[in-house]
Amino acid sequence: MKLLDRYIARQYLINIGALLLILACFVVCIDVSLNLSRYWNVAVEVAQKSGQADSTLRRLLITLLLIADLWWPRLLSLFSFLNGLVLIGAMGFTVSQLVRHRELVAVLTSGQSLFRVARPIVLVALLMTGLQVLDQELVIPRIAPLLTRDQSDAGNRDMGSDRLPLTVDAKGQVFFAGAFDADRGELSDLYIWPRDKDGLSQRRIHADRAVWDRGAWRLDRVTVENRRRGDPEAETPARVGTNLDPTTLTMRRFASYGSNISFVQARRMIGALDSLGEDREQAREMRAKLERISLGRLSMTIANLLTLVISLSFFLTREPRNMVLQSLKCAPIGVVSLVGAVVGTSASAPGVPAQLSVFIPVMVLLPVAVAMVSRVRS
Repeated sequence: MKLLDRYIARQYLINIGALLLILACFVVCIDVSLNLSRYWNVAVEVAQKSGQADSTLRRLLITLLLIADLWWPRLLSLFSFLNGLVLIGAMGFTVSQLVRHRELVAVLTSGQSLFRVARPIVLVALLMTGLQVLDQELVIPRIAPLLTRDQSDAGNRDMGSDRLPLTVDAKGQVFFAGAFDADRGELSDLYIWPRDKDGLSQRRIHADRAVWDRGAWRLDRVTVENRRRGDPEAETPARVGTNLDPTTLTMRRFASYGSNISFVQARRMIGALDSLGEDREQAREMRAKLERISLGRLSMTIANLLTLVISLSFFLTREPRNMVLQSLKCAPIGVVSLVGAVVGTSASAPGVPAQLSVFIPVMVLLPVAVAMVSRVRS
């Protein structure tokens, strides 16, 4: 890498780090100022349970540890959501510094093109995007249970157990459980009502305990009750195949959990739906949701890079200009592009398959990026 590349890349990375730090401090400070009493109450409970000498200083230290415990996984997740915005903002600061110090004029005087200046910025953006992908696919799925907590759960590592309400799977079977342990992936006091094509149930299956095992729930201490007298006694099943695996049940229990699963997990769940061979409304909705989760990340990543290229075209100028004015011109397009990409990858388009609808933002931004780059006078 040449001297010019190293210089611009270093400035760009410094600005990215500064923006990430500022945004992280801002978000954490706002949360602490609004929920300090909740952190303090949890700290008081922890201090009392510890059995050690209680004091204000000890409670303060516990409060700080609880804040750190709650927010370190949230900041990793926040990085994935804000990376696109930070890349664009840091690019604006970096190029504005080059323009203010007349460094772009020196580059042009040396016979270099403005696109030569854009190269290290794009390379660093690709590097940061790669870190974002690694964060989303390797780190976030491992700490997903920690992201379901609120301020009252700070310091807690367990998602706990809760009742599983009546839930219909892709085959039309109805599940109900007295308790679903999201940490161990087990169901207790489980009831299953298999249904025919007309939606009628002829029997009820009860199991004291169920454990997920290779695409099915393995049942312990099973009893089967026929719904009508005189029907032949049904065979007692040892396993029940369904798409309602522990990850799916956790997604239904925690609304934010679905955005934290990896691409591999989402494709595995889609494969489970396909293996059932059912075309019910529940199966179609779940399949479309998982397609938007898995493919939407790819679309969002590409859209972030295209938005960066579009925004970069406003700052690459041959003569010094007012960068504040250029920022005001760029801001509406950049914000609309980022917001549109988020909405386009998460919302369903009527009549358009989910595999295609998630790439609508990319299809819109790609010609815009080509047009904006072509107008740069380098």
